Amino acid sequence: MKEIRIAAMVAAALAVSAPAFAGATLDAVKQRGFVTCGVSTGVAGFSNPDSAGKWTGIDVDNCRAIAAALFGDAEKVKLVPTTAQQRFTALQSGEVDVLTRNTTQTLQRDTALGFNAAGVNFYDGQGFMVPKKLGVKSAKELAGATVCVQPGTTTELNLADYFRANRMEFKPVVIEKLDEVIAAFFSGRCDVFTTDASQLASVRATRTQNPDDYVILPELISKEPLGPVVRHGDDQWFDVVKWSLIAMIEAEELGITSKNVDEMAKSTNPNIQRFLGVTPGMGKALGVDEKWAYNIVKQVGNYGESFERNLGRSTPIKLERGKNALWTNGGLMYALPIR
Repeated sequence: MKEIRIAAMVAAALAVSAPAFAGATLDAVKQRGFVTCGVSTGVAGFSNPDSAGKWTGIDVDNCRAIAAALFGDAEKVKLVPTTAQQRFTALQSGEVDVLTRNTTQTLQRDTALGFNAAGVNFYDGQGFMVPKKLGVKSAKELAGATVCVQPGTTTELNLADYFRANRMEFKPVVIEKLDEVIAAFFSGRCDVFTTDASQLASVRATRTQNPDDYVILPELISKEPLGPVVRHGDDQWFDVVKWSLIAMIEAEELGITSKNVDEMAKSTNPNIQRFLGVTPGMGKALGVDEKWAYNIVKQVGNYGESFERNLGRSTPIKLERGKNALWTNGGLMYALPIR
């Protein structure tokens, strides 16, 4: 009997340690040969096309990291622009494999909509932007204002909650397409534009010739953890998406960059050896090549590189790392152990 119990325990342990079977999404992605990512219709620093149609941003890098992990080639992606209202239908219908766009993770989206949040690639909060000429210094001074907002967003719900909680009236100007919302605000159709604070900074820096004519008010009225989202029902696909993001954060923690990754592969540090596939095992557990994390860092970079390239002080957006710094530097970015 003792031998039977031991055999059962070993079998159970092996079952737990084995990778999940590929589901419909992962099978379809592998057969197709590229990852289809739902991105925004254009938010500089996150996902935005240039005049030649080349997309850049931290959300684009997130998509490219998934492709690098799965195919060893970060260019094997198809980017599908989606509005705030279209994005969830696109994911539910299978038009896209994953949303790598500024999407807040909430209980309702995780449960009622049938999605899984696969990590956070940007910690944000909702803010307000107003023309400087209005002389407004605080969101508490916005009673009676007209406010431009996109429908189908946490932004719309937070806006109503904030004004109700502060016993203020407001008039919403609800417009689906981001470009049209921005145009309405800058044309004076509304007094206030509200969305994630990072997006306000992006719009102010890249959509007007005189950024100093506009002020982002100091209040943040919500928590907006943004990150990749997948459908329920394919655990291994979820794992690939989740750990591709974690790998970018872990690489920064380990001091591994796109420039030094080949030299770091010679390190005797067991964490680095395991991470870069010098010591095998992590790729097999994830169901991808052992060089999956190496390919992400080599072709896309670590999280810090992506942030600085797309949003940092050398870009027009000029964001500080803030909450998106590593936990060792006072931020919230903390990689789960890759072991």
